[in-house]
Amino acid sequence: MSLKGDVCVVTGACGFLGEHLVRLMLTEENLEEIRLLDRNIRTELVQELQGKYSETRVTVFEGDIRDADLLRRACQGASLVFHTASLIDVLGKVEYSELHGVNVKGTQMLLEACIQENVSSFVYTSSIEVAGPNPRGDPIVNGDEQTPYSACLKFAYSRTKKEAEELCLRSQGERLRDGARLATCALRPMYIFGAGCRFTVGHMRDGIRNGNVLLRASPRRALVNPVYVGNVAHAHLQAARALRDPQRRSKVGGNMYYVADDTPPISYSDFNHAVLAPLGFGIQEKPSVPFPVLYFLCFLMEMMQTLLRPFLQFAPPLNRQLLTMLGTPFSFSYQKAKRDFGYTPKYTWEEARKTTTDWLAVMLAKERAKKRKAE
Repeated sequence: MSLKGDVCVVTGACGFLGEHLVRLMLTEENLEEIRLLDRNIRTELVQELQGKYSETRVTVFEGDIRDADLLRRACQGASLVFHTASLIDVLGKVEYSELHGVNVKGTQMLLEACIQENVSSFVYTSSIEVAGPNPRGDPIVNGDEQTPYSACLKFAYSRTKKEAEELCLRSQGERLRDGARLATCALRPMYIFGAGCRFTVGHMRDGIRNGNVLLRASPRRALVNPVYVGNVAHAHLQAARALRDPQRRSKVGGNMYYVADDTPPISYSDFNHAVLAPLGFGIQEKPSVPFPVLYFLCFLMEMMQTLLRPFLQFAPPLNRQLLTMLGTPFSFSYQKAKRDFGYTPKYTWEEARKTTTDWLAVMLAKERAKKRKAE
């Protein structure tokens, strides 16, 4: 079903996924209006979108996701919300109260605004880290939504995303102020890559400092299935179409779906090499420090972080849970999304890799220009 004529709100609209989702909707749908809700609006992006897609009105709502008045104004007259905004933190740099406030309280307030303003469809961007891996590093290979798993989530980020996802799914069927019912679903993408991914750029910078050799943080056996940002955006659009379709609304509503694509299973470190190798980067055969030693060092750094917390905000560059995540085989299938709302990847692995590498080439040129200027 088309979203033609709909008014849509995208939270985190200027973020990595949000921008790709907005661009995809402007290309594929003839919406009446897309409302960009973000704490940090990028003026140049808004001007480009407003100038390029004149048939759809693009409006801006700048502010905090915890601002109830802002949320009510953004949702007034809208029929669909994509909630992609969240704080991401796997190093312990952000206070738990801030993570909870944005990821959980912000989601709750947005759902309340939807109910008050009669927004009938809500698509929530969850995370693979809601699934795990657990601190034991128990693997999952090609799992699905029914795969049993004992997950004890260590990251505060993971816990807040899980709580927000549960809020979203529990809101399925809530009665709106006009008497209609709210339909919700949650999408759990794998590790998202593509143009705009700051994590890939960070690994590239580490590689530059290491003489154009990427650091190995994960063993080759720790296979995961990263997903291209364009395919994640496409899955969001397909899920929204299903929620807006009276024939499929009850089937998709209230459900969680994993979002992957046909990127070959690969470790996180070897994935970084796959997209950066064409730019002249190598990769370490083995990590500089053996994983058991690195695990012990992470333990010591975490103890130091705990001891210093009353006096100093210290975040280690690596921790045990992050090391476990990097070293655990953890992959999932997208077949349920395919069955329920027709999701199939829009972009092949070859297309996704080329687009990502081309963007990284531009970023690499900028890094080298900055280095020359500094010298």
